[in-house]
Amino acid sequence: MSYLTIDPKEVTTPKLQAYLQGVIAPRPIALASTIDAAGNVNLSPFSFFNLFSTNPPIIAFSPSRRVRDNTTKHSLHNVMEVPEVVVNIVNYAMVEQTSLASCEYPKEMNEFTKAGFTELPSVKVKPPRVAESPASFECLVKQVVPLGDQGGAGNLIICEILLAHINKDILNEQGEVDPQKLDAVARMGGDYYCRAHDNNIFVVPKPNTKLGIGFDQLPLSIRRSKILSGNDLARLANIYVLPHSSKTSEDNHDEERLHQAAKELLAQGRVEEAWKILLS
Repeated sequence: MSYLTIDPKEVTTPKLQAYLQGVIAPRPIALASTIDAAGNVNLSPFSFFNLFSTNPPIIAFSPSRRVRDNTTKHSLHNVMEVPEVVVNIVNYAMVEQTSLASCEYPKEMNEFTKAGFTELPSVKVKPPRVAESPASFECLVKQVVPLGDQGGAGNLIICEILLAHINKDILNEQGEVDPQKLDAVARMGGDYYCRAHDNNIFVVPKPNTKLGIGFDQLPLSIRRSKILSGNDLARLANIYVLPHSSKTSEDNHDEERLHQAAKELLAQGRVEEAWKILLS
C-alpha cells in the first residue's frame, strides 16, 4: 500500500485545505443565523460544525479566515457584537438555497432574502430561525476561540443550546428522529456533497454494556478468511459469547462456500444465522 505523506508546513494552505476537506468528510452543515448590534441579519453555512456535549448541550462551528486575503466573515463579527446564534440543520430540500447563502454579499444584505429562505422569530435569542430547516437550535455563544491569525485559521464559536425546534415531519411513530425523513446532507471536498438517504443509511449494532468477543477470539480459519471482509469479521466478533462449534474438517472449497454464504447473511444483518453456517 502506497501513501502520500504531507507535512502541513511544506504545502500551500489552499492545497492543504483541499486534502483535509477531501478526506475529513462528510461534515454536517450549520446554517448559522446571526445579527449585529444594528439589527442586520446574516445567514451563512459552515461545515466545520458538530455536537460536542449533551449536558450541557454544546455545539460549535468555525468561521475560518479567508485564505485569499485573510479577512473574516460577517458571522464572526456579529457574534462578537451580539453573542447569540441560531444553528439551522440543512437537508436535501434546501441544499441549493444553502449554497446560495454562502455568497459574500455586503454586510447590510440579508441572505434570507437572497437565498429565498423564510424568517421565523426565535423565542430566546435575537437572530431568526430558518422556517425551511428540519431542525433549529437557539444558542447562546459561550466562547469564541481564535485558532490563528493567518488565512485559513478557524475561529471556534462554542454555543450552548437554549431551545431546540424539531419539525414533527421528521419524527417516526415513536417520536424519534427518522434519518430517512430528515434527509440530511453533508459537505465533502470541493463542490461535492453527500446525502444521508435510502440505501446510504445503514445500521451497525453498537456494543454497549456487554463486550464483543473481539477478533482475537475468532477461530483462525474465520479470521484468515479470503472471503470475509474486515467489516464482516467485526460483525461476527461483536457477539458476547463464541458459539459452540460442531464443525468437522473440510476442504478449502467447502470452507469458501460456507464463508460466502455467511457473508451474504451478514449483509442482511443475520449474524446468528451466519455463525450457524460457519460452525455447522
